[in-house]
Amino acid sequence: MRAITYSRYGSPDVLTMSEVSTPVAKDGEVLIRVRAAEATKSDCELRAFKYAVKWFWLPLRLAIGVTRPRRKILGGYFSGEVTAVGAAVTGLTVGDQVFGTAGLRLGAYGEYVALPASYAIVAKPSNMTFAEAAAVPMGGLNALHFMRLARIRAGEQVLINGAGGSIGAHAVQIAKAMGAVVTGVDAGFKADFIRRLGADHVIDYQAEDFTAAGRLYDVVFDMVPVSSYAGCIKVLRPGGRYLCGNPRLSVMVRSLVTNWFSDKTASFAFAGESREELLALKAMIESGQILSIVDRIVPMEQAAEAHRLVESERRVGAIVIAIGGDSAAGH
Repeated sequence: MRAITYSRYGSPDVLTMSEVSTPVAKDGEVLIRVRAAEATKSDCELRAFKYAVKWFWLPLRLAIGVTRPRRKILGGYFSGEVTAVGAAVTGLTVGDQVFGTAGLRLGAYGEYVALPASYAIVAKPSNMTFAEAAAVPMGGLNALHFMRLARIRAGEQVLINGAGGSIGAHAVQIAKAMGAVVTGVDAGFKADFIRRLGADHVIDYQAEDFTAAGRLYDVVFDMVPVSSYAGCIKVLRPGGRYLCGNPRLSVMVRSLVTNWFSDKTASFAFAGESREELLALKAMIESGQILSIVDRIVPMEQAAEAHRLVESERRVGAIVIAIGGDSAAGH
């Protein structure tokens, strides 16, 4: 099969098209013909092994590969079709159109990937193309996790810092579905996109500092690693909740202090990426509460360009790689 591979850490130019062996579904696994995979920040960070958040660098390096990557095929979030099932697999059958996560097994940048059937892999939303569905699991699962953790109540004021990214864009829509009044913060050129997703207010961080504007919020969901922790806590109302999706070690420590010594709460628990959460997202998509966030679809041969677009932050939505041809755009 064809796959986008890399054998050393570095710039997007380390990604190459290769012929590799097609995996086989073992007991408890399914083999999926991948149709589309989202090019995520996580993929870019693994490829370059450069992270905005530094504290997990050493354990991750030991797990992924000290001098070179152990797994040559990136791609953690995908859509496609089940082509084979191993022994003892229930709930998934050959021919099913699915979307889901590959976890640290990765491999979705290849035409086929074999994964445990117990992973978050469920039927693709009926009203999304393969490309649109591939752009959901990473952002959607993380956003749903944090919005549930925030315990949002109808009418509450929710600010999402980094609302134009994959996680932030889904968080805007999920918070709106929960009845919140949503303020999205990101670069000005993403304002129309964020409003289309349902945000009531949009702040261009290059023109206005939301931590100094004097407005207060019930919930602040922060996806920007370099934001001011003190500033985010300051704009919370009494009893407000701060949630950090990219916590620095200092933020993790200061969160404990906030929880101990104030009436506000701070959380940074990471998403579990469960089947239940993915099924909840599917239901929200099919009911029209979550829209596609795809910016563009690129062929496998342009994987390096896909990574450059993700790293440049000059995208408005998700960058999706069509795996094996143009079929990613269709149903």
